[in-house]
Amino acid sequence: MKQKRIAAMTLFGVALLALAAQPAAAADSTTDDLISSLNQELLYVAVPITLLVEGILIYTVVRFKDNDEAKPTRENRRLEITWTIATAVILLFVGVGAYNVMGSGDVIATEEIQPSENDEVINVTAERYRWTFTYERHNVTLGSSPGPDVSEGPLLIPADEQVYLKIGTKDWLHAFHVPELGLKQDAVPGQQHIIRTEATNPGNTYQGYCAEYCGQGHSQMMFEVEVVSQEEFEERMSEYQSGGNESSGN
Repeated sequence: MKQKRIAAMTLFGVALLALAAQPAAAADSTTDDLISSLNQELLYVAVPITLLVEGILIYTVVRFKDNDEAKPTRENRRLEITWTIATAVILLFVGVGAYNVMGSGDVIATEEIQPSENDEVINVTAERYRWTFTYERHNVTLGSSPGPDVSEGPLLIPADEQVYLKIGTKDWLHAFHVPELGLKQDAVPGQQHIIRTEATNPGNTYQGYCAEYCGQGHSQMMFEVEVVSQEEFEERMSEYQSGGNESSGN
């Protein structure tokens, strides 16, 4: 009876973990794909360890619950060496996987990112309490709110093309954050950080916002990211250019 109870509880735990380990939906960007893949790999490591630890815990509770006195454990060097080596291997796997992802230019700003003249470079500038997006190749500036030489519009990104975002600020600390695309970068006064990504789902719109409290208007620092085909992107840029929009120079 006890063995059946243990087996039932173990199967229930496996079912819950299996639901949590279901494959993730298609990534919305290369950045999102890298982060989701790392999470999935770590989950594959965490699930067996969780099952092993919980199985031993349940077995121990059921097996020794009627004992009146606790007995000291005996030394087992082979067991100690085994779990020490296993722990080192697991930590090495986690460390290498995390380093490869977190060191990628699609996840974090690095000095190795140097866009060329033909790349799509967008200057993303924060200021209280709005965002402006200047497209270097097209001499167009859009913003979360209209202003001099700024047309109101979303952060427009061409699909299936590497885009470089230069994150900066005109006043104090802000943070550029688009969770569904896996993008997050602090906007630090006096500095400019470049992050790279490639959106993969044209036709989708994503919510972005400032992730660093920056004053009374912090909650108003919202913007949209619209991913369109490359053809539509060029058409929209041409429309903004013909409308007399000129870069405000971030």
